[in-house]
Amino acid sequence: MTETERTGPPQTQQGTDQVGRETPQQEVLVITGMSGAGRSTVGDVLEDLGWYVVDNLPPQMMCSLVETTRTRGTQLSRIAVAVDVRGWTSFETLDRAMADLQKAGVRTHLLFLDAVDDTLVRRYESVRRPHPLQGEGRILDGLTRERAALAELRGTAETVIDTSYLNVHQLSAKVTEAYGDRAGPLLRLTVMSFGFKYGLPLDADHVADVRFLPNPFWVPELRPRTGLDSSVSDYVLERPGATEFLENYLRALRPVLAGYTRENKKYATLAIGCTGGKHRSVAISEALAARLRSESVSASTVHRDMGRE
Repeated sequence: MTETERTGPPQTQQGTDQVGRETPQQEVLVITGMSGAGRSTVGDVLEDLGWYVVDNLPPQMMCSLVETTRTRGTQLSRIAVAVDVRGWTSFETLDRAMADLQKAGVRTHLLFLDAVDDTLVRRYESVRRPHPLQGEGRILDGLTRERAALAELRGTAETVIDTSYLNVHQLSAKVTEAYGDRAGPLLRLTVMSFGFKYGLPLDADHVADVRFLPNPFWVPELRPRTGLDSSVSDYVLERPGATEFLENYLRALRPVLAGYTRENKKYATLAIGCTGGKHRSVAISEALAARLRSESVSASTVHRDMGRE
């Protein structure tokens, strides 16, 4: 098979259609990751955002799909393809398909959905379905095989979203931020507070530890409150080192965020951790997001562990 035959779609980027209208460069978003991590939910969200979504498509067929959408002068500008672990024989299969699309002038993105094993097990048990790779073994056996098969792919993903502790609405918000209106900001940030005692967020691009600040937990009148309360926020931000940390961390982030923009990274998560994820990390996350927004950076906050006991 020649290179031209393998590439599939014609070499087309932004141009005009058959009636002279300007057409945007096509984009293909590959949705993959651990089974049970939320591919169906993400597909529904993307459909609502105007993406053309195809579920469980083998990677070898992606070029044919794009070529089909270009027939009769109609070109779908944004296509999302959910790829199941059973749809390929190796990492190279998907990697080659995406490389072929890029050579054909298609902009490609890779979204990897992940979750911790105990969450995935609970999800499978709740729907009483076997994991696609468990065979005669347990659900955990299937998850172990799947993680091994996807390890290299996860490392190449443009965006990783950990759905372990996200409800449907929170996941929808994350996907909308990452793949919604392309006329919006070039880079969208989520500043996530978390508690170290509950584990690191799987999808964090940067992790900062604010356990060096005095803990409001030990102040009786502040213990039942959270970092969203002004009394707790004021207490945290007025401690020695808090303002210095915010200023220096923001200064260190500026070249990183500029680099993300140059490298076409659309979405990043900054994780701020304290012991329980209720007081210090919440207050610092809110303050950091506010400072980022004051510099015209799109930043939202998620408080992963704030509601835990």
